[in-house]
Amino acid sequence: MRTYDLTPFYRSTVGFDRFFNLLDQVSSDGSPGYPPYNIERTGENAYRISVAVSGFSQGELSIVAKENTLTIKGEKIANENGKETSEVLYRGIAARAFERVFQLADFVLVKNASLENGLLHVDLVREIPEAKKPRSIPISVGSAPAPQVIENEQKAA
Repeated sequence: MRTYDLTPFYRSTVGFDRFFNLLDQVSSDGSPGYPPYNIERTGENAYRISVAVSGFSQGELSIVAKENTLTIKGEKIANENGKETSEVLYRGIAARAFERVFQLADFVLVKNASLENGLLHVDLVREIPEAKKPRSIPISVGSAPAPQVIENEQKAA
């Protein structure tokens, strides 16, 4: 059950209006809360997705950006011999595979990804091409029809 409302973001974002709408449609593998993640705005056109991936190493994670979709996968690699060196009495740290899919707005690119302190940070930036950016149109002042009107008034007098 959803306990958050993203509606206020719809009217306060420009260019990312679909971004928050598509976050509601994040597909998951039946575990909607795993792994937890944050989405932060770090600048005017910069965002950061932070995913809690404690227990995963860099080699067990993959990030794929294709068109407007960002996919983050994590899969634990079994021990080399297939045997555990110790018997686990209680497993409270989740080590299950996951896949998180994020739909990105147009012109959003993945700039960087880093793993630190059990958090995977994916930095995004919105880069609008010059052809799509707004441009100022100069307003020219043309010759006004006033002189013609004055001539007509003089002829009439």
